[in-house]
Amino acid sequence: MTEATDLKKMYWHSRRGMLELDLILVPFAENVLPTMAEDQKQEYARLLLEEDQDLFQWLVKKMPIPDESLQGMVDFILEQHK
Repeated sequence: MTEATDLKKMYWHSRRGMLELDLILVPFAENVLPTMAEDQKQEYARLLLEEDQDLFQWLVKKMPIPDESLQGMVDFILEQHK
């Protein structure tokens, strides 16, 4: 699989169908994802495996992230969203 294919898949998975998530994740996938290091892309892909409601709660800081290894990616997304 090529990097372009991987980016397209991650972009597609960033479109969650929940407006609040789409407003954060789609611009992130369009503008930031292509410039990220490979390990960051893998971390983002891992984050996308989570349930929409959990992602939303984490991104609005209403609920702690049980997997602390994902905290850095959530913080990075929020920093880029400002």
